[in-house]
Amino acid sequence: MVIPDPRHRIATIEARLREALAPQHIELSDESHKHRGHAGAADGRGHYQLRIVSTVFSGLRPLARHRRVYEALGGLMASDIHALAIEALAPEDVGTESPRVL
Repeated sequence: MVIPDPRHRIATIEARLREALAPQHIELSDESHKHRGHAGAADGRGHYQLRIVSTVFSGLRPLARHRRVYEALGGLMASDIHALAIEALAPEDVGTESPRVL
């Protein structure tokens, strides 16, 4: 299932994340415009940056947190998302993380 409209795609990604992970905070930005001409962008899938805070991540290592995000997104990772940069935090991590470069 490829979602052609980028705005609808963002809404769909956010909805899946909200349903599965009940985040206290979510920021999802489409960075596809930075990758025009890139081979991965040729098929129409997007490049995204995600910052998400959820109690679901409490006690999990970063790899397990990323796996939870991928599980929540399901088939969108194959059909609509080419690249996803993830910053997945538990509420207790907020304010203690390293400064991020956007």
